[in-house]
Parts: sequence; C-alpha cells; structure tokens
Amino acid sequence: MPTSRRTFVAAVAVAALVLPLSACGSGGDDSGSSDASGKIEGDITFQTWNLKANFKPYFDGLVADFEKKYPGTHVKWIDQPAEGYADKISADAAGGTLPDVVNVSPDLVAPLAKAGLALDLDKAAAKYRKEYLAGAWASHQIPGMTGTYAFPWYLNTGPLFYNKSLFRKAGLDPAQPPKTYGDLFDDALQMAKKSDGKVATLANIPTIEDFGRYGVELMDKQGTGFAFNDAKGVELLTRYKELYDAKALDPQALTATPESSGKKFLTEAVAMNPGSALDLGNFKKQAPNLYKNIGITDQITSTGHVNMYVMGVMVNSKTKHTPAAVAFAHFVTDAEHQMSFAKKVAIFPSTAGSLDDPYFTKEDGTDETRVRIAAAKSLKNAVNYTPVLFSDQMKTALRNEVAKALQGKESPKQALDNAVKQCDTLLQQQG
Repeated sequence: MPTSRRTFVAAVAVAALVLPLSACGSGGDDSGSSDASGKIEGDITFQTWNLKANFKPYFDGLVADFEKKYPGTHVKWIDQPAEGYADKISADAAGGTLPDVVNVSPDLVAPLAKAGLALDLDKAAAKYRKEYLAGAWASHQIPGMTGTYAFPWYLNTGPLFYNKSLFRKAGLDPAQPPKTYGDLFDDALQMAKKSDGKVATLANIPTIEDFGRYGVELMDKQGTGFAFNDAKGVELLTRYKELYDAKALDPQALTATPESSGKKFLTEAVAMNPGSALDLGNFKKQAPNLYKNIGITDQITSTGHVNMYVMGVMVNSKTKHTPAAVAFAHFVTDAEHQMSFAKKVAIFPSTAGSLDDPYFTKEDGTDETRVRIAAAKSLKNAVNYTPVLFSDQMKTALRNEVAKALQGKESPKQALDNAVKQCDTLLQQQG
C-alpha cells in the first residue's frame, strides 16, 4: 500500500502491459452490457492491488456494507501482490477471467480500454462525474479515444521541503521560496554562486512530470506520438544544463534515487527535495538543525497546477452484472468511503469538496498534519501529467537522453528528438 509520495510512485510505476491480440475485440457472447440502470444484484469480483495485508478489516467492512445496502448482491474480494500485478491483469484479460471491478492506475487501464475491456463511464455512469475533482476524473481518459475508463480513487502528491538556512546564506528570502521554474532557476544559480558550487538546489534531473509542469505539450491529442521535443521542452532542458554546469544541480543527479536525494537533503548538500511526513520525523531525529529550518512549499510549476498520482477503480466491460459492478465501483470511491480510507493511510480523496474537510485544513501542531495540509491544498486543481501511454521503458529512454544532454554529449534539442523517436517506436509496439 503506498503510504507516501515515494512509495506511491513506486507502486504505480509498473511497466505498461501489452495485451495479446486475443484479448481485443468486443463481439461474441462474452460481451457485457454498458447499461448500468438495471437492478443492482448478482455476484461480482473485486480485485485490489496489494492492500489486504494492511487493510483487511476496512475492505471486509466495505463489502459487508455494500451487500447490506443492496440485498441480492455478493462481492468476492481478491487481493493481488504488488509484484507482477500488470502481468496478472494481462493474463486475466487474455484468458477472459478479468474480475468485474479492478483496482488500476492510468497506465494499466489504457491497454484494457484499447482492447474494449474497460467500461466507458462517461456513457455508463456519467451522473457520478460531478462528484469527483475534474483533474482526477480526466486521469483515466485515453488519448485518441473518447470516454473515461475508471472511477478516480485515492490520490497522492508531495510538497517540496526546502532548507531556510541555506536560502538565507545565499541571500534569498526563506519566506519566498520559488514557485515557478523561472524562479527556481534564478534562485538555484544564485545559491550555487554564493556557496562556490558546494550547495545544489536540486538533486534530480527533469522527468516527464517536470516537462508537464513547465507547460510542455507532452503528446499529440490523438495519442499517436510524443511532443516534448518542442521549443518549450528544449528550453527546459537547456536551463537544466545551465544548472548542471553551475553545480546548481547536484553532480550525482544523473544516478540519483529517492533515497540518495533524501540523504543529500538530510546532510544539507541540497536545498530542496520532495518528501512526506515520514521524512519530517526522520529529520527531527537525525538532523535537528535541518528540522528547525524546514520550509514546506508546493511543487514547482509554471502552469499553476501541480502533479498528482492517482489510482482508479475500473469496471470490466464484459461483466454479466453491469449495474452491480458500477454501483460497487462508485461505492468504493464515493466521498464517504474515500474519506474514511484517507484517515487510515496517508492518501487523499479524489472526490470534490473532500479536501475542504478540517482533516485536510486544520493545523494541530504535528508534522504529519503540516504535510497533509500542504499537499491537500495543492491537489484541488492538480493534474496527472504523466501520459497514460508513457511506459517505464519510455521513462528510461527519456532519462538516458537527458543525461547525455546534461553531460554535453548531445545538444538538448538532439537529446529530446532522440527520446521522442525512441518513445514513439515503443508506442507503436504497444499498439
């Protein structure tokens, strides 16, 4: 179960599955109905993703409450381990054994939607759309297709931590941390200059989410090709190259992991880093001087929208009990149940208005609440920038080309052209 931004990313960054051709098509006797308006009854299966170990009582209660509300229904809950989850879904899809209701991330729902196995909720459950944050609902839409293919479930994001002491030493106002990439680049160069290259502002190279938050058009509207090698994308990478040369970007950023970046921040070699309430507790124990100088701010963005990570609940289009499957998927993700789940683990509800609850707005003096409030505030209009068709192989291709540009082996333009070409090739292989 993802309980922080880092572990959430690790959980959702599963390689995009490629469904066998035998899973495609929508004809035949196996077709379910897209009509969710009938009587809510029948036996359905519900599959979650690595949640049973920590949350069995919650889900047992959820299922019991649903069955009580709708006599004549029976929900069989299945939980799959995190490892091999994508492969399991792919095998079930190919074998015709996909559960009726499935816990998915956007990258997992995309091939299922393309294969005609994910119910279009804009048709079957449009009446529920207004209950969810607009950005969350849109996160399970597939480029080149019309429709929405999963209910949004829990969200996560991470604010940025920054070291107020390092900002002061660089002559920067610790009460005014950078908000946009332009501010960030200016402050980072000043910090590197004032510290003679000893203090970097960032420990990580730009990812696809950074290009999104910078305002780069990541993909064409049809979903047939990537576009992050445009002038704006080249501009972003050029600025990162400038930071790298000035040591405003940590020299080890090319091989950084969340753990190594966190250690750099802990030892005050880096001035800004994403994190969670768990990190604050760690700073308090291991680096009390850093802890007393911690600032919390939003992710850097030039679009006005931070990045969100989102999980969803998909309805199998072949289910024999569409009304029950849709009703249960909505039940799992409605405001009441998302709120109760959010109070058990450090995630956030995707339902409209839920983030205004005092749980997400009222300080109580604890570190956990400080981080929760900061993250919740930014999530209200957040966007899932990672294209649903952007696989782990594509992330690796982008990372490798960005590294070449920062090292001066390729120009930023050449590096992004190469990355787009590789990603487009991988995209064609998916199709």
